[in-house]
Formats: sequence, C-alpha cells, structure tokens
Amino acid sequence: MNILFIEDDPMNRRVVKDMLDVAGATMAEAGLAEEGLARIEYEEFDVVLMDLRMPGMDGIEAIRHIRARTDEKANLPVIVVTADTGADLRERCLDAGADDVLFKPVAMDALFDSIGRVLAIRGGGGMIL
Repeated sequence: MNILFIEDDPMNRRVVKDMLDVAGATMAEAGLAEEGLARIEYEEFDVVLMDLRMPGMDGIEAIRHIRARTDEKANLPVIVVTADTGADLRERCLDAGADDVLFKPVAMDALFDSIGRVLAIRGGGGMIL
C-alpha cells in the first residue's frame, strides 16, 4: 500500500510514517498542499492523508482540487488528519470530499481502522490494514 501524507509538520509526518511502517505500508510525504497535488499528478497512491492547516493552500481546498479532477484520481480516498477542532469541522471536511476525519494525536488503531474502512467503502484495491 502506498500512502501520501500531506502535512507541513515534519514531526507529525515522522510519527505517522512509523505507524505505517509497522503495517508494511510505504508513505510518501509532501510538506505543502501544492506539492502533494503535484505528486498525485505523477504518482500512484492508494490513500491520501491530509492536514488542514498548511502554508499556502489549505487541506480543504486541496481536497476540492482532487475531487475536481476528470480522471480516476478524483476518487482517491482522502482522510483528513488534523488538530483543528470546531463544531462543524467534520462536516466541512466531508462536504469538501474527504472520506473520513481523524483528530491528532492519532492512535495507530484509529489510523488503520480508518484506512481499512475507507478502502472497503471505496472498493480500493491493495491490502486493508
């Protein structure tokens, strides 16, 4: 399984990478939404993990860019991983096209459950964690 984590904080990327390593998944990284969108253009991923607050384009706008694509990558599973809170945050993420929302700090079992659930719903190939 190949996962892209779009997150500006290198420590957060490291923590999630260590979790995914346990499951044998590979993780590509992007520190900015624009960088992540460029990687999606030229690489194949099974799932995208997306932070919301980043310099430049935010995660919700990046999700909208993914969903606006005219190819099969428009259906790429996207899971928001955020420290943001707010009464309507989950709803705003789902309305933008996110498949699930996880709140930091993310527990390994919650991450694996979310990835498995999203892939099962989307009918994605690859192993389910």
